[in-house]
Amino acid sequence: MAVTMRDVAREAGVSPKTVSNVMNGYPYIRAETRTKVLAAIDALGYRMNISARNLKSGRTGVIGLAVPELSNPYFAELADAAIAAAGEHGLTVMIETTGADRERELTALARPRGHLVDGLLYSPLGLGPEDVDQLHTHTPMVLLGERIFHGPVDHVMIDNVEGTKAVVRHLLDQGRRRIAVIGVRPLEGVGTAAIRYGAYADTLAEYGIPVPDGLAVSGGKWHRSSGADAMAELLGTGQKFDAVFALNDTLALGAIRALAAHGVRIPDDVAVAGFDNIDEASYSSPALTTVDPSRVHIARTAVELLVQRMAGDLSEHHEIVAPYELHTRESTLGVS
Repeated sequence: MAVTMRDVAREAGVSPKTVSNVMNGYPYIRAETRTKVLAAIDALGYRMNISARNLKSGRTGVIGLAVPELSNPYFAELADAAIAAAGEHGLTVMIETTGADRERELTALARPRGHLVDGLLYSPLGLGPEDVDQLHTHTPMVLLGERIFHGPVDHVMIDNVEGTKAVVRHLLDQGRRRIAVIGVRPLEGVGTAAIRYGAYADTLAEYGIPVPDGLAVSGGKWHRSSGADAMAELLGTGQKFDAVFALNDTLALGAIRALAAHGVRIPDDVAVAGFDNIDEASYSSPALTTVDPSRVHIARTAVELLVQRMAGDLSEHHEIVAPYELHTRESTLGVS
């Protein structure tokens, strides 16, 4: 005979409702009670009938998270934050990656989800404003990231403009005047690279400094190797520069490695700054100056909005810009 929830309750000396609360991650359970229930579950080999639960409640207790890639530390750390935030609501997160490819992102949107997840956190990089109609889905959804659709869903965004201006102003206030940029994407009309590069150029203009010729280098995918290759390319041109703004931290870390390999002192000869404040930024050598886009705040806000939509909230959709914080470290200030 299959083990039932009542069997577990009898073994643990609690009610079936308490067993259900433990299984569904209800937070307000005494630690002693939770331990007894989990021990009874293990002893009896009980497995919840997910299909039966879903049929009864109309919910799966699972939300989806679609991100471009997990090899990029920003998205991996964002996923961690989303999992933690979802756990506070008793939800499990199912993750899929889209490779920042438009067709894969569209496929992820079109895929039937009703029997798999109750809602979706969606971070597209390949879609553009022309795809806004694709956001009309039956599954509750919250957008993450920079793609500006002004569409029919809630959207939690990074403050790319002000965050970039803060870090470029910091470099300028340190006396740097020829600031190179790595990671640009000249063919990208919208998206992170275009927004951050535009804010960089605007900040130089605020200081009366023209954008220097020949100091913007593409970085391919924003990985460490791309940053190292872009920096080697820049050094190979013979152009003079006294600072580098990498459009994300992994590019910056690769650039630091390449500069060190060429005997360039950081920050004495060249200051380096990034964007994202990934965990590794604090532990690089030198520690990296960067912009923290408030990953935890983004994840928590997005999950809370999604939970409201899943509960049937029909109010107007929100566009929320997360606060940023500039962390100045050794790569621009030197070792104190």
